[in-house]
Amino acid sequence: MTKSDYKQLSDLGEFGLIDHLTYSFQIKHSSTIKAVGDDAAVLDFKSKQIVVTTDLLVEGIHFNLSYVPLKHLGYKAVAVNLSDVCAMNAEPLQITVSIAVSNRFTLEALDDLYSGIHAACERYQIDLIGGDTTSSKQGLLISITAIGVLNDDTKPVYRSGAQENDLICVSGDLGAAYMGLQILERERRLFEQDASFKPSLDPYSYIIERQLKPEPRADIVSLLKHEKINITSMIDISDGLSSELMHICKASDKGCKIFEDKVPIAQETKDAAKDLNMNPIIAALNGGEDYELLFTTPLSSFEGINKIPGISIIGHISASDKNLLMITANGESIELKAQGWNALE
Repeated sequence: MTKSDYKQLSDLGEFGLIDHLTYSFQIKHSSTIKAVGDDAAVLDFKSKQIVVTTDLLVEGIHFNLSYVPLKHLGYKAVAVNLSDVCAMNAEPLQITVSIAVSNRFTLEALDDLYSGIHAACERYQIDLIGGDTTSSKQGLLISITAIGVLNDDTKPVYRSGAQENDLICVSGDLGAAYMGLQILERERRLFEQDASFKPSLDPYSYIIERQLKPEPRADIVSLLKHEKINITSMIDISDGLSSELMHICKASDKGCKIFEDKVPIAQETKDAAKDLNMNPIIAALNGGEDYELLFTTPLSSFEGINKIPGISIIGHISASDKNLLMITANGESIELKAQGWNALE
């Protein structure tokens, strides 16, 4: 075969590659309740069910150290994994951390990285229980595995449980992390053109923090449990609202309809989008890295959801025609497409 005969990884996309590599793996043990295919695995060891998830961050692909402080990077690396545990309706308890570093990193640099990891562990009361370190020929790689537990009668929430007429809800606001990244990238380019350039980031402090220091929404999971809200499906928003809606609808064999004017977008996100001549709804739909929770709940939960601050109802699940639609502010109906970030491009 010639080189042109081989299939490129980018042709498959991230999730297509995962499906391709794992389709032939069969579950062999009754303790494996959920393996590949959701935000985290679910294991049952009789007395407790646990969830396990892992994430890999690669310099030059997932982060740029020209504007990402190592302490923030350490914190974020933990936070994005805890977010997957929360999306399974579980309580995060432990993490392992593995890193590969090149010889351009000093001990002090790694101290900064681990100070961020430590801060996240303290903030969320997580135990660091192991990991690995090795060398890298270039750059920095971080792999974190998070372990959580489903306490008492708590059940895991999968992507596949959405039912027709369920409300579609999101926590927080969307698009901020993506717009923060765009501002950081703009300032980086200006600095590369003129080393005397002084970045002015104060007007964008909120969206930059959302990019550099995201927080898993464990608080929302706790509030939903407290209010006894029946969550039928859930996922964290790492790749953009459109992409995550597609995951839920595909897994549940359903369609959806959301409304543009119901999607929560912070004013600072709108201001930054205006500065960069962008449409803020595009950032919310396709930007990603917000790490908010997207979930569905029966229509009967409407009053209970309205009691919880920081949650927006943005639409509803429709029949299994698999149409994913957004009704724009002017009443136009458009099809949602997954245009979020692709790790393999």
